[in-house]
Amino acid sequence: MVKVLLVGEAAREHAIAEAICRSNYDPKLYAVMRLRNPGIDSLCKVTGGEVALGNSQDPKFVVETAKKFHVDFVFVGPEEPLFRGTADELEKEGIPCIGAKRGPAELEMSKAFMRRLMWKYRIPGRLRFKAFKNVEDAIAYIHEYAESVALKPARQAGGKGVKVIADLQAYLTSEKTHVKREHAKAIHEKYMKDYRDIDDRILIEERVEGPEYTLQAFTDGRTVKPLPLVQDNKNAFEMDIGPETGGMGSIAGKGMFLPFITEEEYRKSVEIVKNCVRAVEKETGEKYKGIVSGQMMCTASWGPTIIEFYSRLGDPEAVNVLPILKTDMIEICEAIIDEKLNKIKLKFENVATVVKCVAPKGYPEERNLAKGHPLHVDVDMVKKLGCKVYFASTDLQPDGKIISGGSRLVEIFGKGKTIPEASRKVEACIPYVWLEDGWGVFHRSDIGSEQLLEKRIEQANLIRAVYKYRARKGLIGKTIEWIPKKGKIIIET
Repeated sequence: MVKVLLVGEAAREHAIAEAICRSNYDPKLYAVMRLRNPGIDSLCKVTGGEVALGNSQDPKFVVETAKKFHVDFVFVGPEEPLFRGTADELEKEGIPCIGAKRGPAELEMSKAFMRRLMWKYRIPGRLRFKAFKNVEDAIAYIHEYAESVALKPARQAGGKGVKVIADLQAYLTSEKTHVKREHAKAIHEKYMKDYRDIDDRILIEERVEGPEYTLQAFTDGRTVKPLPLVQDNKNAFEMDIGPETGGMGSIAGKGMFLPFITEEEYRKSVEIVKNCVRAVEKETGEKYKGIVSGQMMCTASWGPTIIEFYSRLGDPEAVNVLPILKTDMIEICEAIIDEKLNKIKLKFENVATVVKCVAPKGYPEERNLAKGHPLHVDVDMVKKLGCKVYFASTDLQPDGKIISGGSRLVEIFGKGKTIPEASRKVEACIPYVWLEDGWGVFHRSDIGSEQLLEKRIEQANLIRAVYKYRARKGLIGKTIEWIPKKGKIIIET
């Protein structure tokens, strides 16, 4: 019997737990959680394991729990435990970990580190950027250069604080400069205020457009094994409007690609991720072992382009692919630990999948309002309709009630022959999720719909035409700038 300790309590971890428990090796599942996720709690009980409630971000607590339960290895779901050195501390105690050590995990933790790495090793899909250690220098740069930019916290901050500003009309330049300046201040004062583990504070990147997608992969530091491509939908409301969230739902399949990403673009994306894994080892001296995910965009500049990296599976993206994973998860984990991932063949059910998140009103900007509400989910009815429930930010109480934790409540997974078919199945399940005290919930009904899919395909075709033209002209990875009194200059990037 294999004993596994899972770290984390979101829907991503519920999907990881389920994949582990499907193994033929009769695993016993244990979990470290801050909130008692009902789905993970149930799987622990069914397999004869236990739940340890506590600070899942604290490496010391994770190590103590792993030793207490005498587990064979630990699987870390979220990013923050990795940033704080959980994998490093476990290794010191001789406990294997599926999750990157602190050095390699900087690929996600520091967006400035990631950008510098890609430039140093000349990895395709890189963007022009400036990183600032203080807000005054960032504001000075903003006032000097009128550009369309993406303003970001220089550190991974839970997906919060990113603002893309198109500065295209000369008569609005002063207004756009004001917006950039105020957001730079917000990054410094709000989104980065709790983080002192990197020097850089604010990142300013060139603005790019195109369809986004996520390439998730297992890696043992030598081999990278990609999972099917997934597209997450970040905006809170229909047709991509509203504030950015951790993700309101995602689509995948059939097969390894998305309907708007070609096989050639997929292969280039895989190569970019592989190059970054190799570059991280050169830079840190440590193998990248665990999960690596490229949050990508197909742009006019490069085609496949890196927006940011994850040192873990995405959420909700993990929920699209893990339920259809046919390869034994324990075998995958052991191959990562032993650096024999090259011997594993990943197999997936050949279906399209859609995930839709149901969130309480108040999310994502007023999470305190979204907390503390009793949740009702008719799991049996969702199953009867051909879908699955994965519990997210929820807390199972001693009396059996489930209370909202302030973020997304559940993620509902459905599969079908096509993405729209899977979307319709999931949509039929939405009425079976509500908050018992009458507090409102919301979701995005358009995720996976024909209308939104056509929008993605149209956007991809337009971008593809431009980057293919640039490739024919030898302009991939180059920027054309107009310099006063000098004229047109081609800048190598």
